[in-house]
Amino acid sequence: MTAVIALSSMERPYEQGRECFEHIVEYLDSSGTCSMTHSELERELEKKGRELMRILLQEHLDRRGPGECEQTVCGADGVERTRKRHHERNLETVFGTVRVTRIGYGQEGVESLHPLDAELNLPDEKYSLELRRRSAGEAAKNSYDETRESIGNTTAGHIHKRQIEELAMRAARDFEIFYERRRYNPLEDEDTGSLLVMSIDGKGVVLHEKDLREPTRKAAEERTHKLGKRLSKGEKKNAKRMATVATVYTTEPFERAPEDLVAEAGCALKKEKRPPPEKKRVWASLEKTTEQVVEEAFCEACHRDPTREKRWIALVDGNNAQIRILRSTAKKKGIELTIIVDIIHVIEYLWKAGKAFHPESSPELEDWVRHRLLEILRGKAGLMAGGMRRSATRRGLSPKKREPVDTCAKYLLNKAPYLHYDSHLSQGLPIATGVIEGACRYLVKDRMEVTGAKWRLAGAEAVLRLRALRSSHDFDEYWKFHEACEYERNHQASYADGIVPSVINFHTSSKGDHLKVIK
Repeated sequence: MTAVIALSSMERPYEQGRECFEHIVEYLDSSGTCSMTHSELERELEKKGRELMRILLQEHLDRRGPGECEQTVCGADGVERTRKRHHERNLETVFGTVRVTRIGYGQEGVESLHPLDAELNLPDEKYSLELRRRSAGEAAKNSYDETRESIGNTTAGHIHKRQIEELAMRAARDFEIFYERRRYNPLEDEDTGSLLVMSIDGKGVVLHEKDLREPTRKAAEERTHKLGKRLSKGEKKNAKRMATVATVYTTEPFERAPEDLVAEAGCALKKEKRPPPEKKRVWASLEKTTEQVVEEAFCEACHRDPTREKRWIALVDGNNAQIRILRSTAKKKGIELTIIVDIIHVIEYLWKAGKAFHPESSPELEDWVRHRLLEILRGKAGLMAGGMRRSATRRGLSPKKREPVDTCAKYLLNKAPYLHYDSHLSQGLPIATGVIEGACRYLVKDRMEVTGAKWRLAGAEAVLRLRALRSSHDFDEYWKFHEACEYERNHQASYADGIVPSVINFHTSSKGDHLKVIK
């Protein structure tokens, strides 16, 4: 008996996708494409390719079936959903808009549940999680207008500016719990440097008056404006809220001598090829106080060094409040913390003081600063402070002219406990806050100080979190965690005991049935 292979009555799978693909091939073979430049061809092929992907995605969703369940569907409220209705929803994806048809299980007086939505992990709103991921990544880098334009240029999805801002806030909602739950591998951390470094700084962000901290807001309300359309000099003082920026990383010791840092000519610090920061994490917060951010930094450091085997270092710019908070937190946790004031800030004070004695940009000024910088690096900050004051007195400088000299001397004396650079250098400790300065610039300044930008607190905090994830190279890991949290929030929490009933997948159940043998 002859066996005959015949097509079943089922529709050939992905028929529309195959037809679209054949049309693309015909288009490429047409005479019209032969006159196109390569750039024109690329653009047209990309558009057609996106539409092909959209059709394939739509056909795949259709073939999976509407999400019918064999077992009872029971909600977290304990009510069994026995009524079944087909519901449709549009989903905006990177390939364009697709339609999802699924069964809603309901009962009178309760909200319907859609098991297929859970299987696909669809968000509540119309934008797919992948489109949200790309939107969040772009919003972290560029303005909302540029993000909208970029999404339109690189995908077939469409998102309005207001939705981009809202999606950014949703995308960043699991930031804190992500870092709380993340644990470091002790075996991996054994290979990192013996120095555990943290650093704190601040950077102002212009916010709407209602989002300023209470003292700043009151001062802003009492402020009078000389001009009607813009702020004059001195009127911008009470328009910002301070973002606290933090970083934690490990590094290897790097021993040096003072002479190794200062160039023979002039007073600029030599460029060093010191060990790079390892596992650097940076972040910033407008909502939280400095105390809260410092507490987070210590928690992050404790995760990395639970047995306290590393040397703990705190680099600061000399801010008294930050130093006080770091000292009190370290004492409370029983941690021996070495606090070091940034040498770059010391150099800035020296330059200002030196201009009281020598003309600006003169060789004498450079020599004056270089000599005192070397002595400060040798551990003689107090002597240099007293010496410059005596020199100002001998020269009979007026109070106004000697003011930067007294300011510099006072700074050196007040910060003397944190200026033991001779000991720090011999032990291989870092003495500059380049990492946190770079974080302030990248996390805050480059994005938040866009010309004319005036932020709302929630939106600014979300963008800072997204930028922190990118800068710390944690964005991809975070997004996997975020999607898992979205599943728990949007789906798992809606079902009894958090168990989502499995759905019948018609795609897999009918696999291979489109051909049959007839004898």
